[in-house]
Amino acid sequence: MGPYVAAALSGAVLWACFPPLDLGWLAFVAPIPMLWAARRVESVRGALAVGTITGITFFGPLLVWISELGVIAWIPLVTLLSMFFAGYAVLVWAFRALPAGRWWILTVAGFGLVEFTKARFPLGGFPWGSLGFAAAGHPGFLGAVQWVGPSGWGLLAIAVAAGVVLVVEDTDHWRLLVDPLVVVLLLMLAGGLFPPVADGGGMRVAIVQGNSPCPGSHCPDENRLIFESHLALTRSLDPGTVDLVVWAENSLGTPFEPAENRDVNVVIMSEARRLGAAFLVGATRVIDEDTFRNANLFYGPNGALLGEYEKRHPVPFGEYVPLRSVFGVIPQLDQVPRDMIRGDGPVVFETDQGIIGSLISFEGAFPRYLRDEAAAGAQMLVVATNESSFGRTAASDQLIDMIRVGAAAIGQDVVHAAITGKSAFVSADGTVSETTELFETSALHGEVRQRIAAPTLYTRYGDWLLIVVVAAALIALLLPGARRTEPAPGQATRPLPGGQPR
Repeated sequence: MGPYVAAALSGAVLWACFPPLDLGWLAFVAPIPMLWAARRVESVRGALAVGTITGITFFGPLLVWISELGVIAWIPLVTLLSMFFAGYAVLVWAFRALPAGRWWILTVAGFGLVEFTKARFPLGGFPWGSLGFAAAGHPGFLGAVQWVGPSGWGLLAIAVAAGVVLVVEDTDHWRLLVDPLVVVLLLMLAGGLFPPVADGGGMRVAIVQGNSPCPGSHCPDENRLIFESHLALTRSLDPGTVDLVVWAENSLGTPFEPAENRDVNVVIMSEARRLGAAFLVGATRVIDEDTFRNANLFYGPNGALLGEYEKRHPVPFGEYVPLRSVFGVIPQLDQVPRDMIRGDGPVVFETDQGIIGSLISFEGAFPRYLRDEAAAGAQMLVVATNESSFGRTAASDQLIDMIRVGAAAIGQDVVHAAITGKSAFVSADGTVSETTELFETSALHGEVRQRIAAPTLYTRYGDWLLIVVVAAALIALLLPGARRTEPAPGQATRPLPGGQPR
């Protein structure tokens, strides 16, 4: 099998790790062909091709749902993410002649740094396709995220894959495969036996999934119709049956937004008092012709507005246009006429049943934001999203999978509310208990519990395992030591005078 075929195979298997197939265990297998190929090409150009092919065959189908917004959104994003894989393949190739142990640790650390960077740069990053989300996607694996974090599972997956590549080349390198496998098995066992739990009191929650009359497009009176649908479902709830009602992102929008529409504000206050329940509602508020705010508003059971969380991480080219003077000439960006004003930081809301943290849509895909809320004192989380732009694709399932891993990392129950679905209740161990279907108009009932136990290791120390691995890689790179005397895999020998190879 040629290196470029192997690269395409790697990308295809990586895609299978995530929804819609969701075969997360393949995360330990998928990188093998790419690593094998990168060690065997003969030039930097070949390594770039290996990484690019892997990236395109992975991110292309994984993110095809973005093409619902137009191919002009899908192709640049897939190209950008593939460049990260191209750079990583060059690193794998550049260190191929080092002793096996050094190549192994540098390969693992390099991958961790690539994923760390991809989730932060450019424009705040894009974590979709991070290997740790797939590797952690099974009960025992999910349970261990509380200790190693999502990035830790990504490191372990690449460690196993790199070990396989080395053992295939030379069985004397067996320790480089067996050692990470033992760690994986021990973590899986521990995570299964001691999963994270929300150990405090419960809160009865109703997710109101009001749907949209025109998902994926704009239609006359859209904001009014969305508001009225959410209100009708809420009025079907019986007093005393819920402690918290959640309306998802964009369920209220200008001019049907409480800060600028007194009637809307009065209706929500009245429903909160009628039900004796707190309300968390997503509201999009136009500020002026250039800006808007995207916020979760929190009402107490007495109807009073008690607080507001403003989204901190807008979607590039979806909620703001970077360098608008440059990119504003693209006709499709006329659909983003205003830029979102960013919130300042995490906000939590106190209730009789516990302290609630909240995030909005895109932010739920970033474990660091869930960690921020937990560190700020949240004992349970609400992630409010929209999803109406992406049709009947895997977008919602992919986000729920990422939230599952994030929930297990901080050990907290999460309410995932989507305006058009799928909405879900996610337990602290990452399992999904109740869910709606896409474009279903319904109220989903469930119970979440507060976490009163100490913060998880991930909440306390974040990506600590990545720091350890990178430090070990720097030592391996900088300390003197014997280099290989034999050629790297796939590299031809050159004869010495007299016919002896060297």
